[in-house]
This record gives sequence, structure tokens and C-alpha cells, in this order.
Amino acid sequence: MTPSLAPTPSSYVPHDPSHTVLYTVVADHLETFLASLEADPDARGLPAYVQREFYDYLQCGILAHGFVRLGCDTCKHEMLLAFSCKRRGFCPSCAGRRMAQTAAHVFCFAEADLVEQVIPWVPTRQWVVSVPVPLRYWMAASQDLTATVHTIIRTTIGQYYVNQAVTRGVPRDKVQPGSVTFIQRFGSAINLHLHFHVVFLEGVYLDRADQGRTPRFVTGEPPTDADIATVCSCRAGDVVQTISHRVMRKLRQLGYLEVGLDAAVATGYDPLGDDAPELARTMAASVQQRIAFGERAGQKVRRIGSGFGAEGEQPTLSGARCASVHGFSLHANTQVSAHRRDQLECLIRYTARGAVALERLAQDANGDLIYTFTHPWSDGTTGIRLSPVELLEKLAALVPLPRVHLVRYGGCRAPHSHLRGAIIPTPRQQGVEEQEDSTASPHWSWARLLKRVFAVDMARCPWCQRGSLRIIVAITQGEVIRKILRHLKLAVDPPSVAPARVRQEAFAWSSA
Repeated sequence: MTPSLAPTPSSYVPHDPSHTVLYTVVADHLETFLASLEADPDARGLPAYVQREFYDYLQCGILAHGFVRLGCDTCKHEMLLAFSCKRRGFCPSCAGRRMAQTAAHVFCFAEADLVEQVIPWVPTRQWVVSVPVPLRYWMAASQDLTATVHTIIRTTIGQYYVNQAVTRGVPRDKVQPGSVTFIQRFGSAINLHLHFHVVFLEGVYLDRADQGRTPRFVTGEPPTDADIATVCSCRAGDVVQTISHRVMRKLRQLGYLEVGLDAAVATGYDPLGDDAPELARTMAASVQQRIAFGERAGQKVRRIGSGFGAEGEQPTLSGARCASVHGFSLHANTQVSAHRRDQLECLIRYTARGAVALERLAQDANGDLIYTFTHPWSDGTTGIRLSPVELLEKLAALVPLPRVHLVRYGGCRAPHSHLRGAIIPTPRQQGVEEQEDSTASPHWSWARLLKRVFAVDMARCPWCQRGSLRIIVAITQGEVIRKILRHLKLAVDPPSVAPARVRQEAFAWSSA
């Protein structure tokens, strides 16, 4: 659900997504964008799941599409809470809810029941891995390839920590690293940039089940610049070089790269291009910062500022614990100590954030969209300029494939690890009361979650400040929705979606 509410006391202003620039652009230009892709009789258009992402976004937070009635158990006042789209592509409201929920739980596993799993009170480190541009497109188009590359990255970094423990005399078969990976599909310019934010425990857990004892955490040493970037094969480090080598070898085995050549030469293998050519073209243009369709097809995205173009990556050390080679880059300089849970929550919020920030999107007098960056690029670029249809094209490329997990767990944090249950912090460490911990359901209540996400206390009645708000009923029938909204003098009809605009052709008229 999204916090779009009926009139409440003056201390709270309801959120109306239909007044944002993003919503207005999608509503005004979506049909035109889809019609332009279907103009070619041989074209298939965008896949249905991508189109649903747009249409569901237009219903997110709009009371006219349904809501939940809330009532105070003391003063009997009522409030309406609109439904959300729950999509994972670009909806800012749902992305904000998911970000805050993930950070609040810190991490959660979905099995038969939702089981809250909080990271152990041990040091953690973020490893950010970016890959070459062609691989970004291939992974975005293939769930299996994304999983394969993630496994290579996770196991390579995990081996770094395992090797540290082994040099101290710890048996290799008795230790497990632990990690949680956030797969981000976007860059700062709303471009398709699939990369990995891997939060690793700074060390490994020693399994002592054969001794009847709980696992013991063996703290690891922070990586050095040499561990990150060296090409010396005798070292336990050379992480980015090892990742590059293993991924390239796997791409050759899978048919993406030519076999028998030292250089990385693509074979042209592109399953998505055969199944959904328009989506493939959109994704390919997005990873290259280009436009796929329309009058500017093939041209680079218009930048704002003194930028002169992206500088090519060099296989060298580019900062503290940061290196790149053959298009792969690795950054591992963000570390959180065991007791700084506030910093850990900030880190998780960052890794789980959404693709589009509404406060950075504006429309100029000519109708173009300006999307500014939080930090200028190294070449001086401060933002990009897109036409409305170009923005929709970029958003379409960010929609993840159906049933693709964007949060993945590894090592002792994996769902089937026998160590997972033994390393969960105690209720006291989690800040949970014993009686709350012993309840049957580990789910957060809707009121507690909304307070965490939107800083709105929905458990306490805003009128009397004594009673609690309770869910009365979910309203989904159109006639009932209109009757209630009409009674409350709210908008009965949802914001309109503009029909497709047809380009007017120029005709040369001649006199008879």
C-alpha cells in the first residue's frame, strides 16, 4: 500500500502521485510511446510484463482504483489508504517502501513463512562489482547468466576470506563466508547498468557442530590495494583479475564470446533479440547511453554540463581499494564495524534504493525532462536531458525480467545453510522484546511498516490521539469506490491517460 489518504487533520498532507512530473509524463505519453513501437507491422512491441509495469504504476496510490478503509476504535473517525502497484521497475513510492522495509528488517528470507534474519553483530564490508558494457546487456536479458556471474563474484570474494582463515590454521572445510547481494539494474543517469552490491561479513564462521558448540566468527583482515588489483597469481588476493578471468571463460563456454581468441570477440548470440527485438534494442541503447527509437535514434543521450564523453576504463588502481581491468571494476572501501548498526542500515538503504529520484526530475519550458545527478561525473556532466518518449524508453529498459531475484544470499546466509539459524542475533541484540519475539507471526504490522517507511504514525488515531487505527475492509468494487469518494468529495475518476498522438504527414497539394 502507498500512503495516499483521504482528508486528515491539517498536520498531514496526503501524497498524490498524479501531481509528480514522472506520473504526468507517463500518463501523457505512454500510449504514444507504445503506438510508435507497434507502427511497424512486423514489430512485436514491448513484452506484456513491461507494459503492465507502466499501467500498474498509473494506478499506484490513486484512490479511484481501490483502497482500504481504516477506522479508529475510540472516536470512530475513518481514513482511506490507497493500494500500491508493488512493482519493481521504476515506481518511486514502491521502491521507497521496499528500501525502508529491507533496511528495517536488515535482511529477510522468504521460505514457507517470512523469517526475519538480522545480520550478525560482526564487521561487514561492501564490495561493488561492475562489468563491461556488453555483459551488462547480456545479464539484463538473461536470468541464468545473471545468476552465473553472481556466483562467480560471490565465490571469488568468499575465497579471499576463506584463504585468510586457512592461513591461520583453520580447516578449509569447516568455515563458511556469508554475503547478501543486491543486484542493481540502473545507473545515476536512469541507464541500464546492471551491477552488484555485495555485503560480505568481514571474516568467516567456523562450524563447531561436531563439538556441540555454536559457530565462532573468525574476523578477517581488510583487503589491501594489492589484494584488489594485483595480477600476481601466487597471492590470495587479485580479486578483480580473478573475477575477470573466470567470467570471460564462462562467457566463452556459454557461446557469448568466440573460443580460441585472446581478445574478447562477441559471437552475436542474443536470445532476447530473437524473442523481443524491441526490448532488446531498448536495453542495448540504454547500456550505451544512446537513444533506441524516434527522431534521435542511435544518438547519444544529451548531457548537461561540461562533459566531453565517458572516459574508457583502464586496468589500473583507481582509488583506495578500487581497481578496474578489462572493463571489470571493483570497489571495496566501504566497511561497517560490528556495533555501528545505524551505518549498516544506511548502507542497506543505499543498496536497496529505487532507480528514479523524483526530486531530481524536472521539466523545462520546452517540455524536455531534466534529470540531475547528486554528484557531477568526472568529466563535468551534471545531468541529462530527455524528451518524454525518450524517458519512457529508458524506464522500459529498467524493468526486471519476471521472477528474477534482485536480492541473493550466499554462504552461511544462504537459505539452505545449516549455520544460518545459529548465527541469528538474540532478541536483545535485535532490540525486540521477548514477548514480541515469541509471537506466532514474524511479519511487521502494516502500521509499524508505514511508520518506518514514511514517518507517519498510522497506529495512533490522528484525531483523538488515544485510539488505534484498525483495518475495516478493502474496497475494490468500482461502484462502491465511487460512492465513497463522492460522499467525501474526492476525485471519483482516476487521472486520464492521454491517447496516442499520430504524427501529421505533410502533403504537397497541387492545383487541378
